[in-house]
Amino acid sequence: MTSQLLTGDVAVVAGGSSGIGRGVVEVFAENGAAVEFFGIDPRENDALARGLVERGFDVRASTVDAADPRAVEAFFAEVAERRGRLSALVNSVGIQRYGTAETTSVETWDEVLNVNLRSIFLSAKYGVPLLRLNGGGAIVNVSSGQAVASQKNVVAYTASKGAIVAMTRAMAVDYAGEGIRVNSVCPGSVDTPMLRASAASMDPDDPDRIIAEWGRGHPIGRVGQPREVANACLFLVSPLSSFVTGADLRVDGGALAGISLAAPDEASDDV
Repeated sequence: MTSQLLTGDVAVVAGGSSGIGRGVVEVFAENGAAVEFFGIDPRENDALARGLVERGFDVRASTVDAADPRAVEAFFAEVAERRGRLSALVNSVGIQRYGTAETTSVETWDEVLNVNLRSIFLSAKYGVPLLRLNGGGAIVNVSSGQAVASQKNVVAYTASKGAIVAMTRAMAVDYAGEGIRVNSVCPGSVDTPMLRASAASMDPDDPDRIIAEWGRGHPIGRVGQPREVANACLFLVSPLSSFVTGADLRVDGGALAGISLAAPDEASDDV
C-alpha cells in the first residue's frame, strides 16, 4: 500500500540492498521519495535499483563499505552534489556473529562493532549536515530486540544493538533543536537473508522448520517480513511522527511483551 507520505523527500538508506534495508528502499520509493542507497554487494545493489527504476521510481545505488570513513564521506558528498539536501536517513547495516565474551575473538568483536555501530556513527557524521541543509529531517537506526533482551552466545551482536539504542537517544537530544528527529526500531525475528543463514546453520536440510519454530516464539505466531519493519520506518520519517524523537519502536510481533515464566491457566482462589 502506498500513501505518498514522502513525496518530494530525499532519503538515504544505508544497507539498502537486502533484508530490512531493501524493504525500506522499496517502501520509501513507493511513497514518493527519491532514494539513494548503498550496500556492499554491487550485484545486489544494481539489481534492486534497476528493478525500481524500471517501475518508474527515482532510485540510485552505490557500493560502499559502511565502516570505511572515506567511502561513507565520499558517498554523502555525491548525494550532496546530486540532490543538494537530505530529508531522511535510515541505517540498516548489520551482521551477526556468535560467541560469548570468552569465545568471541578480538577480531570478531571489532568486526561486529565496526559494521553495526561505527557505520551508524559515520552515516550520521556525514549525513546530518545534509539534513541541516534541508531545514531538518529524520533518522531511523535499525537496532534489534536483542538490545533489550538477549539470547545466549551473541555478546558482540547484543552489545552493538544496545549501543545503537543509546546512541539514538544521544543524537535525538543533540539535534532536536535543529528539527532533526532521531529514533530507532527494534525488530524481532524477520525473514531476511541473515535470519535464513542462521536457520540453515541449524538445519541445512529444512531451514524453514527453524524459522517456523522461531515464529512460534512470537505471540503473533510468525516471524516478520522486511516490509513490516520498513512501514514502521516510514512512519518514523514521515510527518505522522512529527512529535516523536528519541524513541525506540519495537516491531517484534509481541516477542518482548511477555515473560517466559510459567503461570497458572486460571487464577487461584488461594491466598
